[in-house]
Amino acid sequence: MTIQEWCFSLQGRLNRKDFWIWQGVWLLLMLVLFTLAGQGWMDTQFTAFCIVALLWPSSAVMVKRLHDRDKKGWWALLVILAWMLAAGNWMAVMPPLWSWALGRFLPILIVVMMFLDLGIFQGTPGENRFGQAARPVQFRRSLSHQ
Repeated sequence: MTIQEWCFSLQGRLNRKDFWIWQGVWLLLMLVLFTLAGQGWMDTQFTAFCIVALLWPSSAVMVKRLHDRDKKGWWALLVILAWMLAAGNWMAVMPPLWSWALGRFLPILIVVMMFLDLGIFQGTPGENRFGQAARPVQFRRSLSHQ
């Protein structure tokens, strides 16, 4: 798999190692972006644009990893649901216990379960309905000498 397929294609399967590599790259990019924005070295709007631009590669990696687990990519929408629940102002409409359960506990549970499923458990061995077994990402271009 090429880096372009890794970051931009929703087709195929991805192994755990390449999933965790993307998580590390994403975390590093977020730390750099927030550090630069926090120090005033980068405009907040440009920082927001960069974060939004990283949504597609993050989605592509997650969908391919779900495919490796023999699950449809639509399961990735659970992360959006978790974000929406965490962003809600539940204190205004619910008692404190329900507000905590819906606005904190449930989003954390969803994210933890997704990370366990995608990052810890092995993919289906061999071919599944989403294609051949996951191929490793080729981070370096192989040079053929003829």
